Amino acid sequence: MSVPDLPMGSPDGSDHPVGRDLATPASALAIGAHPDDVEFGAGATLAKWAAAGCVVHHLVCTDGSKGTWDPTQDPAELVALRQVEQRAAAKALGGAGEVVFLGWPDGELDSSLRQRWQVAYWIRKLQPAVVLGHDPWKRYRLHPDHRHAGLLAVEGIVAARDPLFFPEQELAPHRPDELLLWEADEPDHVESIDDVALEAKLAALRAHESQLRSTMGVSVADPAADEQWEAFAARVRDRLAEWGRFGGCELGEGFKRIDRL
Repeated sequence: MSVPDLPMGSPDGSDHPVGRDLATPASALAIGAHPDDVEFGAGATLAKWAAAGCVVHHLVCTDGSKGTWDPTQDPAELVALRQVEQRAAAKALGGAGEVVFLGWPDGELDSSLRQRWQVAYWIRKLQPAVVLGHDPWKRYRLHPDHRHAGLLAVEGIVAARDPLFFPEQELAPHRPDELLLWEADEPDHVESIDDVALEAKLAALRAHESQLRSTMGVSVADPAADEQWEAFAARVRDRLAEWGRFGGCELGEGFKRIDRL
């Protein structure tokens, strides 16, 4: 079985100036297309912040109903399972905030006004200091859900901050301080992490048990499953070491930082 590439991006080797380490925010909202996207893209960063007192929230745009290679899998059962897994993953990161599921069908997410309304609502309700999400402008991105989820994070911030957008929500406008985009086309910011945050990221990824085979290359029925997991964990650490070198630290996660919101 081929092992899928890690969906968390790599440094591009460019000469962009690289910043390091935001002050720990009071709260953060990570917006992912599917269950497990947040853990891949920013899990260690969120674990580091949670350990320092940040209230970490998750918002998952799709229901994850197509996240299997098994054509006989019942989609409704998979949806329920992936919500359980996502809550367990958030707990593994130390997240003490909300875990929100918008429930759009997997593979059919759009970035229209209806979805923007939902994302703006949760930004206003949760009032995060930092929003994290997919880079919607990443070149050659194949999965439309990732692209649309990234656009929703960006466009949801605009709608949430401006008072004349969606006044029927009857919530005060909210402008986050920072936006961090993972899998970024032009990364310019690295959050340094330690082994504790790395282990929390791995524990959160492992909580997505339904995805072990398709996303992480681990066949739980295989006698070599433990070795497959160790190989996967080594690949995660290697990738974070690449980001660390990019940012001048041992281990890190990389982002595009936007602070003019």
